[in-house]
Amino acid sequence: MAADFPQPGQVIDYHYLWKWQDQRGETEGRKRRPSCVVVVAVDRKGLHHLFIAPITTKEPNRDRQAVPVPETEARRAKLDLDLRLWVIVDEVNYDILEQSYTLEDRTPRGSFSPVFVEHLARLIRTIHAERSLRIANRN
Repeated sequence: MAADFPQPGQVIDYHYLWKWQDQRGETEGRKRRPSCVVVVAVDRKGLHHLFIAPITTKEPNRDRQAVPVPETEARRAKLDLDLRLWVIVDEVNYDILEQSYTLEDRTPRGSFSPVFVEHLARLIRTIHAERSLRIANRN
């Protein structure tokens, strides 16, 4: 496990569980995909609550909210520079680090810049406030 994990902005390979899969009763993401730790909150017990957003190469439909990943951010995160990438911001996985069975490899591949991550977090907070954030609970 990386000593500095978890930190907002870190991009990890994660078995992301889409909300539609969660609603079907699935408990495991079908494949490991790059995902971004957007928010880390530590509670009074010292548990790390993580909100993780998926990164996809599939252009999102118009009914989804996503942010294109600029080339400089893709380079920082050690993502494929030959592909168009998006961070989905209307859906996240919620996981607790100390209780997680899905966070096997906790070594980040890279990180997004603080400015880009704050932009993602602000969008996610807005979507959450509008009560349209899809959350798959991984606990």
